[in-house]
Amino acid sequence: MKYTKIVDEDIENIIIDYNPKKLDEKIRNKTFLITGASGMIGSYLCYTLLKMNQLFDTNTKIIAVVRNPKKLDKYISENENTKVVIQDVVKPFNVNENIDYIIHAASPASPKIMSMHPVETNLANTLGTANTLQLAKEKNASGYLFISSREIYGEPSEGQELFHENGPLGQVNPLIPRNGYAEGKKAAENLCAAYKDEYDLNTKIVRLAHTYGPGMSIYDGRVQADFLKNIINNQDIVLKSDGSSVRTYTYISDAIEAILLVLLNSNDLVYNISDEKSETSIKQLAEVLINLEPSKNLKLVFDIPKEEQKGCASFKKGILSSEKIRKELNWKPRYSISEGFKRTIEHIEEE
Repeated sequence: MKYTKIVDEDIENIIIDYNPKKLDEKIRNKTFLITGASGMIGSYLCYTLLKMNQLFDTNTKIIAVVRNPKKLDKYISENENTKVVIQDVVKPFNVNENIDYIIHAASPASPKIMSMHPVETNLANTLGTANTLQLAKEKNASGYLFISSREIYGEPSEGQELFHENGPLGQVNPLIPRNGYAEGKKAAENLCAAYKDEYDLNTKIVRLAHTYGPGMSIYDGRVQADFLKNIINNQDIVLKSDGSSVRTYTYISDAIEAILLVLLNSNDLVYNISDEKSETSIKQLAEVLINLEPSKNLKLVFDIPKEEQKGCASFKKGILSSEKIRKELNWKPRYSISEGFKRTIEHIEEE
């Protein structure tokens, strides 16, 4: 991922929306350890903290944990306030520096990886969370945040429209290997709650709905990635279903602002991050993206296979309620679906 003009605008908006003085007080002279630092979420978090250094001289340090340092943007890796640690999170940590905050964002998010490598997907969340929680305990960290997912909720009950943090949860079949992602996230959340209860560790959990934007791979197998790949390559969008599944989509900078609010300002354990105003079906999303590039004259085509694809999530509906984070932390998403995907396309073209 590269630091483009779009990314720079996003980071400045995060800082402005958050309230620079409040953020400055929380992060000044602090050290953040961020796993998955080369991913979309990890990169944006690093960019935001480094931008604060640049604008307000906050002296914030970042320990960027990655498996492949070549994927880490030089904007991050070559910054004097960044230390790069090459490590798989399934292995115990040995870090000499003091750590104030840990954000565990290292986890496969690609359906292709989830289906091809269900064991590794599960362990990145279960063992990875255990190892980072233990490190937070050892360092007496001020805060720990785990990036969870809408998938922990599973399939809603008949007539259930929204998922709230306090339940009820839907169904997830633990015997489907691809569900190692959802089950791993659920086990990790339990560990966060356990460390909070037993060791009084200040743990936080954010459950993200579908998050997109600069830094996402157009080859990871998610529908929004496939659609973007089609648009960029001047190809018609081909749907492998009737497109009726309903989802919400949250632009990356809106999600990052929410993550920082939860880590630094919240009082409770878990928060949904979802923009209900972006609720849309897969078919409608395809139409939105096609309309963003009308000059290409692309079409929406249906090619529905007889058998369900292995990499797909085993649930088809269920929207996260963001009422809690909106009321408690005054979170307000900035970008609509069309605006967010337009920015994403501009970023990809600039890269």
